[in-house]
This record gives sequence, C-alpha cells and structure tokens, in this order.
Amino acid sequence: MPAPLLIADVPWLLYRSYFALPKSIVGSDDQPVNALLGTVNAILTFYDARLSARAVDGVVACMGAEQADYRVALYPPYHAHRDPMPPELAAQWEKAPALLESLGWTYATSEELEADDVMFSHARVEQERGGHALLLTGDRDLYGAVTDRVAVAELLKGGKHGEIGPEQVRERYGVEPQQVPDFIALRGDPSDGLPGAPGIGAKTAAELLREHGTLEALLSAAGADAHADDADADAAAVRASRVMRPRVAAALRENAELLRKFKQIATLQRIDVEPPINRSTDFAMGALSARELGMRRLAERLAGMTGAS
Repeated sequence: MPAPLLIADVPWLLYRSYFALPKSIVGSDDQPVNALLGTVNAILTFYDARLSARAVDGVVACMGAEQADYRVALYPPYHAHRDPMPPELAAQWEKAPALLESLGWTYATSEELEADDVMFSHARVEQERGGHALLLTGDRDLYGAVTDRVAVAELLKGGKHGEIGPEQVRERYGVEPQQVPDFIALRGDPSDGLPGAPGIGAKTAAELLREHGTLEALLSAAGADAHADDADADAAAVRASRVMRPRVAAALRENAELLRKFKQIATLQRIDVEPPINRSTDFAMGALSARELGMRRLAERLAGMTGAS
C-alpha cells in the first residue's frame, strides 16, 4: 500500500498532552511546554522505525476555530459546557504553528470552521488524488471521514498505533462511516454537548439506521411529517419497522427538528484546500526550533532522526 498522508488534529493533541504530561516540563522561559512536547512526539511515532513499520508521505498539521459559528447558531449549547482554555495551554497553542512548520510540515487552519473540517477536507483531496490518508485524532466525529483510502489512527500503549478503517467503524458503531453524522444525532455526543434523542442509546440508534439508512428516512418512518394523531403515528411507525417502538417513534417525532440540527452539526464540512507540498520532514530545523524553546530532549530526538528524512 502507498505511504499515507498523515493529517494531525493539533488541538486534540495539544489538549491531550497538556493534561497527560507534567506541567513541570518547562522551556527556556520556565513556562510549561508539555503540550508542545506531547504533540510533536505523538506525530513522530509515525516516523520512528521502531514504532511504525510504515513511513508516511508528509504531514498536515490542522487547527481551526474553537467552534464554528454556524454550529453554535444551530444549537447554542454546542461546546458551551467546556471550560475555558488554561492560560498555560493557550501560550503553547500560540507557539505550535511555528514549531510544526519548522519541521517542514504543512500547517493548515480555518478561522470559520474547526480542525475536524480542515482534516476532512485534506483527506478528501488526498483521496481524490488517488492517495491514502491517516487521520491522527481522538475525535470520533472523524469516523465519518473513513473510506477505503482514509483511516483514523489510534494511539495505543507503548507508542504504537492501530488504524480504524470501515470495518472497525462498523464493529464499534454498528453503522457505515457515511452514517456517522446520523448516528451522532441520534445517540448524542457529550464531548460536543449534543444530547441526542431522548431514550435512544448507541445500540438502538445503530439498529434504526441499519433498517432505515438515514436520519431523514427514519424520521419519515416515525411520522415526523405526518398529520395523524400521536397514537395513529406510533402505530404506523411500529408496523413499518422491525425495531421501532412507540416510545422511540414518539421521541423521534417530538424532537425531529432538533435531531436534524444535530446531524448538521455532526456533518463534517468541505472547504477549499490545496494539496500539501511533497517534502520530507526537516528534522534538523525542527531540532533547532525545539532547542530555542528549551526543549532539550525533543531536540536530541529530532537530531537523532536526521537520517530518516
């Protein structure tokens, strides 16, 4: 298989590293650099021959808006439950683009849309060029981007990684990758503040989508647009389905417009992006940048990888 383009979810990596690594890891200004260190090290695992048997054909480091305005307009509680970014993380956030670019990696961002959308867009461009893409993220919204040419990388213990392709999405969610936005709308997504349909969990959501295909078809089967009374609509929905129950039909019907909004929120947006320039990682320049930030061990690791570029 050709080497994939690695597309990294930098906000997720920064948050993950900031809370996982000690704040005592400081740089030349005696301020924490733990988020920066963890982010670069996570990406480097895909280059280190001891940890990954496959090389990667370039890196796109993606960032974006904290939350897209259109998603908040659709549902104001979207992301509202999240705590403000800690100041020590915000300081590292500002330094991340320059450090990532010093390594020769393509930095991609959007002021209007989120990192997920930027990643999705680059994955689709790479697929359309006949290439493969590997999405380094912990955000399961991106399961919706998975195809036979696009996989989600899964960080495992010991610095290793696995890959989540269409088969793994079906195993974990019980639906096809293209049904993930419908699934999220029904089941909900606590990380984004989306409650889903009342009383419908992951198992029921998957069963309903396997039978009806899409959220819209499911709402139609539940009588969301019918003018019959509730009892008639429930009875018709149950007759038309092997898994629909009156309680489920009522929940779908009563929350139809909200569920449509949830699907809009969960649907990854395509934006215009340029394919990254085909270039090798510049470990030497990355080592210099790391050293300037006071990240001595990272600089040493990068210097030791100069022969891998």
